[in-house]
Amino acid sequence: MKKKGLRSALLITTYNWPEALELVLISVLAQKISPDEIIIADDGSAEPTKALITKFIKQSEVPVRYVWQEDLGFRRSAILNKAIAATEVDYIIQIDGDCIIHPNFVQDHLKAVQEGCFLFGSRVNIKKEFLKELFAEKRTEFPYGQKGLKNKTRNIHSPFLGNFYFPRKTFSNKYRGCNTSYFRSDLIKVNGYNEAFEGWGREDSELAYRFLNLGLRMKRLRYQGILYHIHHEIKSKARLEQNEAIQQKTIQQKIVQTEKGIGQYL
Repeated sequence: MKKKGLRSALLITTYNWPEALELVLISVLAQKISPDEIIIADDGSAEPTKALITKFIKQSEVPVRYVWQEDLGFRRSAILNKAIAATEVDYIIQIDGDCIIHPNFVQDHLKAVQEGCFLFGSRVNIKKEFLKELFAEKRTEFPYGQKGLKNKTRNIHSPFLGNFYFPRKTFSNKYRGCNTSYFRSDLIKVNGYNEAFEGWGREDSELAYRFLNLGLRMKRLRYQGILYHIHHEIKSKARLEQNEAIQQKTIQQKIVQTEKGIGQYL
């Protein structure tokens, strides 16, 4: 069960892939425990995505916030900051719009909430050759042994085994921003995502480093908080070198607060 009195939001980022987002939203409706709010952070999608979200808002018994920004290139940090500024919940569970979630996903994150800690889970990868069947059948649940999946051991749901994983003070290379959760107040303390990041790469891990610099610990949700990442072509890495330099500065100088972050929207 979720912590008493804790208000949570499931935050979903998306950009111009309504076929994938539809499956994600179907899996959201199938959650055993729902968040108090759903936030869709849209980095400039066109009308097909907007139409899908409009339909979903009518279907969902959970309140939905839709936050959109103009398409000026990959600006994931900015849309995340705007979306988180738009809510007043206590706790954020964050996924991407190409990640189908296990029916226990929200429940697992909420059961694992700890003060002074942020969480991250694994992802099971859906293979390229399985996509035609996936979309044709609108499949959103994947039993262990399901064909078309990589990293199958990550598809074992066992809260008991998950209890053997503990918070750590150092960064884990297994951290993924498509499967993470944190207190909104902690995000505000570090001034949110760093909007110096434009283009793909490092905006999630750099935030994790600033959380650690703040004094938080990170805990892996193994055998819990499972999601399924839909295969897609790799995004342009043209900005990766510059983004890596920003992250290295954060690590070396133990930076806690970014200069251009969520504060401008609060």
